[in-house]
Amino acid sequence: MKFFPALLLAASILFVSGCASHRPPRGTTPQQHWMEVTGYCDCKKCCGWERNWYGRPIYAYGSLKGKRKKVGYTSTGVKAGKGTIAADPKRYRMGTTMHIKGYGYGTVEDVGGAIKGNRIDLFFKSHKEALRWGRKKMMVTVWR
Repeated sequence: MKFFPALLLAASILFVSGCASHRPPRGTTPQQHWMEVTGYCDCKKCCGWERNWYGRPIYAYGSLKGKRKKVGYTSTGVKAGKGTIAADPKRYRMGTTMHIKGYGYGTVEDVGGAIKGNRIDLFFKSHKEALRWGRKKMMVTVWR
């Protein structure tokens, strides 16, 4: 039973850090790009939704204004979480893997109205965390 504390420590580290589901693809050469990197969450301010008079979430503006909104889900239908990146679909295809210093690996799974060109949004669990990240111009490693 001497190894039990070490096993418990390893399990707790995995639980806190989460499994590394975002890894660079093998056999592809990474590219470096300067990008404007901002944070977002699934709140009303970040994702442009409001509640109708039934209390249901709907799009607040844009071409889908008034239509039902599934809060917390990306445009690809995946539940947003750590590692979810919103990018310009004309520049970066869905499924593109990126590494952002200070954030880690992520996959492009979402789009946004204000996200054009070399600009990406990183998903955070809370609005406070997204604001803390702020807006940064930085080098991002991209695997296409």
